[in-house]
Amino acid sequence: MHPNKPLITVVTVVFNGDKFLEETIKSVIKQTYGNIEYIIIDGGSTDRTVDIIKKYEDKIAYWVSEKDDGIADAFNKGVMAAKGEYINFQGDSDGFYSTCALEKVFNNVNTKEDVLISAKVQRVDINGKELYVSKHVSNFNKKSLLFRMSIPHQGLFTHKSYFEKYGLFDVNNVFCMDYEHLLRSYHHFPKVLTKNIIVARWRADGLNNDRILEIFKEYCQIKNNNKVASNLFLYFIKYWSLLKFYIKTLLKKI
Repeated sequence: MHPNKPLITVVTVVFNGDKFLEETIKSVIKQTYGNIEYIIIDGGSTDRTVDIIKKYEDKIAYWVSEKDDGIADAFNKGVMAAKGEYINFQGDSDGFYSTCALEKVFNNVNTKEDVLISAKVQRVDINGKELYVSKHVSNFNKKSLLFRMSIPHQGLFTHKSYFEKYGLFDVNNVFCMDYEHLLRSYHHFPKVLTKNIIVARWRADGLNNDRILEIFKEYCQIKNNNKVASNLFLYFIKYWSLLKFYIKTLLKKI
């Protein structure tokens, strides 16, 4: 442990994720950053997931395997167990981009001011081939959140003070609990320190894959519930986004 570096808690939630879990674990435990707490929350897997966790349990600060009430519930278990100053979530098929990723992200961080730290993520397909890399924005504009989740959680490090102020994730959200968690603070949005560094890989194989319209519906409900803009403006965003979705779908078929 390095007392001069903030403790970073990395949380992985998993259910029957033995295909990529070991790769994810290795990406965390091989980090050169010397102050990491790793937590794994398993939802009661019936495949080789628990065997893989046990293989590395000397490198894991805390893990549990038990039935949960979905991803948000599992996230919350991780947050409640976390001792870190910052918390990050890596899915069972995601993971850090390089062994020095955290070292680079936490260079020149002010833990008293930097509530949210956002770095770039590499989106990859099921085989690990790059699809795109998220863009770096030097000055984050919260209005981007009105249209999409513009801070992927794989690249987001949230100070524990944010959870203390805004609470845990809402278990009523099936897909977009991280989005809703951010929108709670929309009208008093904290400072976002952005880093022009690829910190994590985000694999396109999770629960959200191929469920765009369900996710879109939850997005709209979340924005309405948190009153992030006028009803008229949210109405415009809703149908503008739907139009773009159907145009893209049509072009793919053509």
